Amino acid sequence: MNDRMILLKRVQVCDFALNDAALFLDTHPEDKDALDFYKKHLRLREEAAKEYTSKYGPITKADYDGGPRWTWIDGPWPWQNEEA
Repeated sequence: MNDRMILLKRVQVCDFALNDAALFLDTHPEDKDALDFYKKHLRLREEAAKEYTSKYGPITKADYDGGPRWTWIDGPWPWQNEEA
């Protein structure tokens, strides 16, 4: 597995943890441990996404960097496997 795929996997793992924690927090909004878990994985996701986008470009269209060119179309896209 190359560096690009490792970084993308880190983002995906954090996304899963965030979605799971958010579902729990919807019914337990004052659970400090769950909120701390969410905050930790949000920080980890932000770090991984920042590193990924700086090296390989946007993960989603929302990662547009404000530049003069729409870089979302530059491949490969996050779900494409370069090694295939």
